[in-house]
Amino acid sequence: MKNIGIVLMLLIMTACTDNFEEINENPNLPENVSPQFLLSNIISVSADRNTYEQGFRLANYLAQFSASVEFERIDRYEMGSNSGYWNTIFRLLSDIRSMQEIEGTNEAYQAVGDIMRSYLFSQLTDMYGDVPYTDAINALDGNFSPRYDTQESIYMDNETGILAVLAQSVETLKSTNSSIQGDMMFNNDLNQWVKFANSLRVRYFLRVSNKITDFSELQSIVANEDLMQSNADNAVVPYLSSAPNQWPMSLAGLGLYQEHRMTQTVDSILTLWDDPRIAILYKPTEESVQNGNLEYNGLLNGQSRETIAEKGINLSNISLFGSVFRDVPNGVDGQIMQYAELQFALAEAALKGYISRDANSYYQEGLAASFDYWGANLPADYFTRPSIALTGNTEDDLVKILSQKWLSLINNGHEAWFNVRRTGIPNLKAGPDNLNGDRYPVRYLYPESEQATNAENFQEAAQRIGGNTVNSKGWWESD
Repeated sequence: MKNIGIVLMLLIMTACTDNFEEINENPNLPENVSPQFLLSNIISVSADRNTYEQGFRLANYLAQFSASVEFERIDRYEMGSNSGYWNTIFRLLSDIRSMQEIEGTNEAYQAVGDIMRSYLFSQLTDMYGDVPYTDAINALDGNFSPRYDTQESIYMDNETGILAVLAQSVETLKSTNSSIQGDMMFNNDLNQWVKFANSLRVRYFLRVSNKITDFSELQSIVANEDLMQSNADNAVVPYLSSAPNQWPMSLAGLGLYQEHRMTQTVDSILTLWDDPRIAILYKPTEESVQNGNLEYNGLLNGQSRETIAEKGINLSNISLFGSVFRDVPNGVDGQIMQYAELQFALAEAALKGYISRDANSYYQEGLAASFDYWGANLPADYFTRPSIALTGNTEDDLVKILSQKWLSLINNGHEAWFNVRRTGIPNLKAGPDNLNGDRYPVRYLYPESEQATNAENFQEAAQRIGGNTVNSKGWWESD
């Protein structure tokens, strides 16, 4: 994405030198690279990996936005370790430390780095459970066996926890006279970073809401802090129409694209809502296009290719993902967080009494933002439809809010999966050919490299969470 080529060239130029002694004076802080180039790399890689590799290619199956027709066994809950993303996150965390320590840094870079660091660690712990945190980047200092912190302490520690670090980052950015460069997400606007950090705080307070009883800090954030105000504040990095910064699926092989099909889950929900977003997120079936009577049909998740063949399922009668995901190289953004998600989170918080606000106002604002983001026309009667309108029945209203939030998170990494695990909404079921004993998976396995190089800490963590299986629940989702 933007500036990646510049970053790589600078890093290569830094590495290609005959002065071996100078290299070994400071191998982790390339002195000829400005913090702005490190920041560009951190933001662009984070957004791209979250959206394409982790979102479209993997998590869309777990959240049942995609159903596989043959090869993608994650749809049948063969999870594996997702070690490539684990390694990517730790490389980015190393870049953040370098950016925060390199010559030319300042407190604005440091605070922005802490915001991105908090986001990346949340990804890590929500995908694996207990993970290295306070010792995580000590490999730069020669410690290659970091201990694993508990998920509770990663979020809740009063000094080092994600929520505490985000709060401190906000205070730093509100008072600093420093500035940053290289920020293609918010164009170097620190006020936007304050809104983003506060919105992440809301996200994570909802994440841990089943485990806490004091919501005074959340109430204070909503009452006193700047939050995202519209889609203009979205934490996204647009893909471009020209190489090499295009949406990767627009360049991928046709077979890979055709592997991702509309699901029966999406089909049933969007049909119930009579929702025009269906025409943007998915394509009408090939068969219906040929017949001139457009239809959208979904496929049951978790079926093997043999089952699909035995059932005589005609894939020409199953919808593919929409043109924005394939035919338009800049049809989607690299996502980290959208305004719509924030509004649905606040609607949930209001409905549950965590904050003293009107749930319906947040809910309708989230709906309007989602339609606007996807360029869909919001029907005039949408808010009054029985399947959409909040009625005052808390249980039913919660299902409506969280189902709309789920849809708004399509393609946004594993965020929809995290919310399904926390709330059970929508009620997603394992497919008939699943490889996990009909259970819905709640984590990835620890990478094999951890078992080999950090065995003692790995074993301790695996035992603490109930075993290194895909069914060991994290702290915030455990009963």
